[in-house]
Amino acid sequence: MEQMEKWWKQAVVYQIYPRSFQDSNGDGIGDLPGIIRRLEYLQTLGIDAIWLSPVCKSPQKDNGYDISDYQDIDPMFGTMEDMERLITEAKKRGIRIILDLVLNHSSDQHVWFQEARKSRESRYHDYYVWRDGVEGTPPNDMKAIFGGSCWEWVPEVGQYYFHQFAKEQPDLNWDNPAMRQEIYQMIRWWVDKGIGGFRLDVIDQIAKEPDQKITINGPKLHTYIRELSREAFWGHDLITVGEAWGADCDRAKLYSAPDESEFSMVFQFEHIGLDQEPGKEKWDLYPLDFVKLKQTFAKWQKELYGQGWNSLFWNNHDLPRIVSRWGNDGVYRVESAKMLAMVLHGMQGTPYIYQGEELGMTNADFTLDQYRDIETLNVYQERKAAGYSEAEILASIHAKSRDNARTPMQWSGEANAGFTTGLPWIAVNPNYQEIHAEQQMKDETSIFSCYQKLIALRKQYPVFIYGDFQLMYETHPDLFVYQRTWKGQKLFVYANFHGTEVAVPEWHIGDGTVLMHNYSDWKEGVLRPYEAYMVLL
Repeated sequence: MEQMEKWWKQAVVYQIYPRSFQDSNGDGIGDLPGIIRRLEYLQTLGIDAIWLSPVCKSPQKDNGYDISDYQDIDPMFGTMEDMERLITEAKKRGIRIILDLVLNHSSDQHVWFQEARKSRESRYHDYYVWRDGVEGTPPNDMKAIFGGSCWEWVPEVGQYYFHQFAKEQPDLNWDNPAMRQEIYQMIRWWVDKGIGGFRLDVIDQIAKEPDQKITINGPKLHTYIRELSREAFWGHDLITVGEAWGADCDRAKLYSAPDESEFSMVFQFEHIGLDQEPGKEKWDLYPLDFVKLKQTFAKWQKELYGQGWNSLFWNNHDLPRIVSRWGNDGVYRVESAKMLAMVLHGMQGTPYIYQGEELGMTNADFTLDQYRDIETLNVYQERKAAGYSEAEILASIHAKSRDNARTPMQWSGEANAGFTTGLPWIAVNPNYQEIHAEQQMKDETSIFSCYQKLIALRKQYPVFIYGDFQLMYETHPDLFVYQRTWKGQKLFVYANFHGTEVAVPEWHIGDGTVLMHNYSDWKEGVLRPYEAYMVLL
């Protein structure tokens, strides 16, 4: 099946959480000049684009996902001049900047909302979602994702506004065409500045219908997205990524159709929920159903082939570190981190590397007072009130807190891991002296070198981009083995997902060229703990 050439199909994207990447001025918070300082590192790794978590002006109630000015930079991160310099310097190194856009809601400090809450007559009032009601009796019993009611009373207008996240994050009203046009104008302004693309935060929630209790996949969703794409993205060769927690394969084909009527690709999460109790919250821990994991990946690979495009990821700023989650962050940290990388990067889709993943950074074993995340702190209080034991709550938080991904990047064995000369905004993971970039860049057998090689292979062999996908040993409890085929090239990926030695039913490894292997020697017919091969036939 011929597939259209697009630069982003062979690209690898690196996600930066700016607050935790590199501090340049000693205030303990990462910033844009810090990112500029580390561009050479990213160029050495070989990535093509940086997805920058939000850097726009914000009161930081939800770490920047509450934007008060879409066309300014938060002083915490630097200035607009710094942003322009980052775009320019990255471009010199062949790296594009992807901006994280939050279009479902704004901050309550945004001038639109400040005006909207003053009077029902304000031109901005209808930029948000309001309902009449009586103070103390919200329009319905919908709950916000960060806890409490979705409805907040404003006495000045005698109405409730709707918010799916924190009360400081009022939802925008996409039914209002004037609001939509302002959004498109803002996006075009960023494109003119040289931005290479956009990641659209919780975009499947913009068409909410609160009276029907619909928050995702509302009836007008794809109408809005097509207009957004037409008005703001077309004709600019951008990479556009729709974050869609509620996407299934059929919806994903709409989001990422080859005609780019919506986005370049979808960022979906079906595989990510497989270690929580079915029908419960992410905090309800559950052993990973490994066979289901393989089947889920295989389904997305097959269903989207030739009809859509997926993002490949294990980690992001909202998820725990993959080596701690589904690998082994003890004895087999290096082997399991490489295995997980090889399994993911061998599939079709655009791989995303989250900062520190390429070093095998691990979850943080924090005490409660070290956590900073609003969701984590709220869930502690809620679960305490619901009667969970302290030990149960902390076990869930250690496993799943978003702060696991937000500890400072580990650059060196120096104080604060080379992240800052000041006091870091959140504690550095204590293992930074064993796990850091400076040491791994010198070591050809490091996790960093493994990621570097995987990125290079994707550019070298078209089978990575265009090959079809066949899962082998579908129900095997330990082996993750698949085959990709494209124009006479066959790529096999063999992986032992677990910590015991496993016999391999069919052994193709000696028949072809071993592109990657995560052990220094090999043992015919078996895979040792977390052992993985990539073989080209």
